[in-house]
Amino acid sequence: MAEHFKRPTRFSNDWFSRIEGDVDPAVRLQLASETAQALLARVRSGADPDVVERILRVARDDGIDTVAELWSHARPHSLPGALWRVNLLHALVTQRADEAALLYQQGADALPTAAPVVAGVPAPATPDELRSLSETILRGVFSGDFALALERAAAFATVTAAGAVEAAHVDEPVHPERAGERTRLAASLTDIAGDLRVCARMWRSESLV
Repeated sequence: MAEHFKRPTRFSNDWFSRIEGDVDPAVRLQLASETAQALLARVRSGADPDVVERILRVARDDGIDTVAELWSHARPHSLPGALWRVNLLHALVTQRADEAALLYQQGADALPTAAPVVAGVPAPATPDELRSLSETILRGVFSGDFALALERAAAFATVTAAGAVEAAHVDEPVHPERAGERTRLAASLTDIAGDLRVCARMWRSESLV
């Protein structure tokens, strides 16, 4: 699902060792859950305070994207899985803002649903407006209504996926490679949107961990 996206940042080779030494997959998944909870200020009683503090220190020094690398291996319908998908959408907007704005507007024009309204981007969409949306979603994730932030992110992904499908249809006769790339992007975004909607429902039912 996420392979089509460029990873949000470059990571130093030693950053895992700065947190926990030689991290095996089981420990990494545990750390993913603990970091997600800590960064949402909802650390549960089972979290290791020493591990969380070391991770948060790395986050303060190197930025939240560094910690987000842990989340990439988490289950889709989990707290770290949700945060990883929000992080992927943020990377799409920041790294490919012009393309994202074009695809989003094409999707908004094509979709007969309320998804563009839920996402909340004025028409016509511009790169700056998408960056603003992404920042608003991130603020909602870490300081506002978490479920609503996930729903807005899902709506953004749904609209952009529809735009990628429309663009692929236009590209197919003359740019088949680009059409294929956009078709794959649409599939990835559709998966992300579905996962985020499930996570939003789970958060409201207090079952997202």
